[in-house]
This record gives sequence, structure tokens and C-alpha cells, in this order.
Amino acid sequence: MGKDEKQFRSRLIAGVFSLLFSAAILFGARLDSVENVDVGDAALWIQLVTFAVLFTGMVCLLWRLLDSSVKRRPKGERRISQIITAVAEKIGGYEDILSFLFLLLCWLPVFLAVYPGFFVYDAQDEYIQVATRVFSTHHPLVHVLLLGGMICGVHKLTDSYNLGIACYMVFQMVLAAGIFTFLFSYLRKKGVTRVLRIIGVVWLGLFPTVVMFTLCSAKDALFTLALLLLLVCLLEMGTEAAFFESKGWQSLFVVSGMGMMLLRNNGFYAFLVMIPVLLLLQKKRRWRLLFLAVCAVAGCMLVNGGLKAALHADDSEYQELLTVPIQQLARTYKYAPEVFSGEDREVLYEILDEEALSLYTPRLSDPVKYRFANETFARDKGKYAKLWLRVGLKKPLIYLNAWWMTSYGFWYPDTVINVYGGNTVFTFTYKDNSYFGYEVEQPGVRESKIPWIDEVYRKLSLEVWKEKVPVVSWLFSPGAMFWLYAFLFAWLLSRGRYELLYPFLPIFLIWLTVLLGPTYLPRYVLFFWYALPLFLAVAQMGMRPH
Repeated sequence: MGKDEKQFRSRLIAGVFSLLFSAAILFGARLDSVENVDVGDAALWIQLVTFAVLFTGMVCLLWRLLDSSVKRRPKGERRISQIITAVAEKIGGYEDILSFLFLLLCWLPVFLAVYPGFFVYDAQDEYIQVATRVFSTHHPLVHVLLLGGMICGVHKLTDSYNLGIACYMVFQMVLAAGIFTFLFSYLRKKGVTRVLRIIGVVWLGLFPTVVMFTLCSAKDALFTLALLLLLVCLLEMGTEAAFFESKGWQSLFVVSGMGMMLLRNNGFYAFLVMIPVLLLLQKKRRWRLLFLAVCAVAGCMLVNGGLKAALHADDSEYQELLTVPIQQLARTYKYAPEVFSGEDREVLYEILDEEALSLYTPRLSDPVKYRFANETFARDKGKYAKLWLRVGLKKPLIYLNAWWMTSYGFWYPDTVINVYGGNTVFTFTYKDNSYFGYEVEQPGVRESKIPWIDEVYRKLSLEVWKEKVPVVSWLFSPGAMFWLYAFLFAWLLSRGRYELLYPFLPIFLIWLTVLLGPTYLPRYVLFFWYALPLFLAVAQMGMRPH
């Protein structure tokens, strides 16, 4: 490809990125302020074109600055680098031990401060399933058994629920520290600079979002840890042909893929979509890759199916899959009830009664979807699908805005996370912020050993100030983190560094699935924070000569 062609491709990619980013800024601002995007507003489209042109120039300039750092090192310097790498491998064990201990020492004071840990986000429901032996597939059965089983087992031995919750938190902390240490050990072997590795360790040890979820009982942490291992496998697959000669790497690919699929349903869907793309990229190793993928999917299905059968778990719920259509019908009923004919109203009331529809809130589908009539829907799915389609054809813009309102926090950088505002939970009422759940659900009870640190995390979780500080707020923002990853992806794509793009694939696929979820919360895209050191390392690798 000639120089002119490369410049054209780079500008084209920068232009597409800038257009999408501009749309996110302008659409998001309107959704945040007036809960609606008027696509008939001419000023919106004029602003979009203007912003896109300005951002394209800025992005091209930033990429030129990054490209200017891509210089071929002299042969002598490369030799010195090889010697340093060899020495680092000899002493690498000490670095690994120090990283592991540093992470645990960073998290330990917070754990004591919020003791027994953040037992929140469906935690009580998962525990009750084990305690009552009545199971459903609403939550991943693997996590239900792990969390609930540990609490019930420790309680039986010690008569303490808090100790059971604390044991789970310690288990998760040690597992997270071990996987993060493996990550940095891998990055050291890939030649990532010590400075960047130190920054990564400090980030994972101290940044509040990472700490909150490492000490949280929700399935999101374990899911993200499994995903992180898969991302490392994909980077190795893209950069090293020897990946398919290593039983260790292939085994890790299968196990980590199974882990992410077992711990969240959207992980299963993302993995299935990822495989055809990888098969296209790995033409020479297509059959081996297909075998590994089949092993992971089959393993997941066998475990899930076996647990479901053994536990007689109920799987009759549909509302999680239908959260967007439910919101779209509810929003249309609120803002344009006249589009429902008498017959349509009767059909709608069969699955969503008037009381449920009256509870519509733009940013959260839970109040409506929890009252969805699953059994009625299951008896004639086609009937209700036709209702959804008929109404949508009459009011497509209402449908679009209903979907955007539950997802814009994942792509609008300046979103304030306050989807639970006004909701009362066990120990407090959400007011101006619901960034993180913070509390300890029953049967646990908060027993802080370091109250002032506990108060710091209460403020970080439930107060809005951190999302109002310029620049700093972007570190807490799911939307801003998404665009950082998108920027790195677009830059590497413009340089033709396709071998470094493999880890981006599951990240973007899972991000697409959460757009169809009930609301926007950091927990659903925790990987943006956990995987940041890996992707900064990928960017550094992209600065090396191709």
C-alpha cells in the first residue's frame, strides 16, 4: 500500500471514529438533559457535521504524534533490550511476588473498612436460592452455588453470616491478585516497559472502581477476571504463531472461555459471535481453533445443563432477554397511548398490566420488567411479538429513544450514574448518585474496622462529586472508557496492526450486548477498568516497528 493510500485510510478511519464520537456527544447530551433526541432538529445535524470535522482534525493530529514515536531502534539498542529482558526473566519471580503482595496490601485496608465486604447486587437472592434449595437460572448457577454455598457452609460451622461473606471476599481478592500478577508477568515477557507495568499495578491496586468490585459479591468480578484471561490468550494468539503449539495456552483459552460464558449469559452470546470472526482471521489454524471453541462451548453447556437438571432450576423467565422491547412498549404507552387500538391494549395488558406500565422510568427497566407476565408470554410468543412490531412501526422514534435512555451511559462520556435515584434499599435511599451499591444486604451486617475509609467509599459510591470533576470524572465514566478503547482500536487499525486487535473483539462484542440490558451501570462493563493495563500495553506494543 502506497503512502497516499495509507494516509487516505488513516483519515477515513479517523473520520468514521470522529463522526461516531460526535454523535455520542450530541445525542447523549440531549438524552441526559431532556430524555429525548429529536432527529428532526436541523441544528443537531449541523452540529454533528461541524463536530465531526473538528474531531477528525484533532484525531489525525494525535495519531501523527503517536506515529512519530514509532522509530526503529538501533541494532545495539535492541541487543541491550534483549539483555535487559533476559535479566528481568531471571528476577521475574520476585517482581511477581511483590505485585501479588502489593495488590493484597492495597485492598486489605478497604476490606477491613467495609467488612465483611460489599454484599450487594442480587447477593441476597443468590444466597436464598442455596439456603432454601429453590433454584432458578435468573443468576448463573455456578456463581449461585459458589457464593451461597460458601456463606451457608461457613454459617453452619461458625454461626456467622458475616464470616461466610468475608471468606468469599478473601477468596475473590486472592484470585484477582493472582490473575493480575499473571497478567503483569505476561506483559514483562512481551517486553512491556517496567514503568507501564508499575502504573498498571498501582491502578489495579488503588483505583476505586477496581477496588469496589474486587470486594463485591456480584458475579461481575469473576466474569471479568475470566474475560481478562481470555484477552491475554487472544493477544498471544494474534502475536505468536506458537500459540497453537502450546497445550498450556490452548487449555487456558478453553477454560477462560468457559468461565466467562458460565458467569454471564451475554458472555456466552459474545463468545459465539467471536468465533466466526477468529476463524476468518486464523485461516491456517482454522480447524484447531474451531476444536478449541467447540470444547469451550460444549463444556459450558454441559456444566450449565448438568447443574440445571441436578438442581431442578426454573428457567421460565423471559424478561431479561426482553428488557428493551418491554421498555419500548411502556414508553410508547406513556407518551403516545393513542397508537394502541382497543385490541392492542387488551393484548398488552395480558403481559404488562396498567400498574406495571405506570411505573415506567426512562433509565431503568426493572420497575416494569419485574411485573412482566412470563407464563402468559410463553403461551403465545408470536402474538406479543406482532404487537411489539405493530406499535414500533407507528412510533419508531419512541422505540429508539426508549433504547437509548437505558444504554446511553455506556457511550456518553459525561453521564451521571443515577439510575436508582429515589429507590430505598436495606440501609439507605439513593439520592443523587448510584455509581455503586455500597451496602451489605441481609443476612450480612456492616462491621467496619476502619470507619474513615468506609466513609470515603460511601461517598465515592453514592455522591455525585467525582462525576463533576473535569478529566477525573472520565476515569469513572463507562462512556469515556469506551471511547478510550475505541480510540486505541482505531489508531492500531489505521496502522495496520491487525495482530494486536484480537483482544478488542470480545470487549466490543460484550459492550454491544450490554446496550440491550436493563440500564447502564459500571458493573456491566467492569472490564474497561480491569483490562486497562493490558490495553495500554497493547498500545505500547503498537508503537514498536511493525
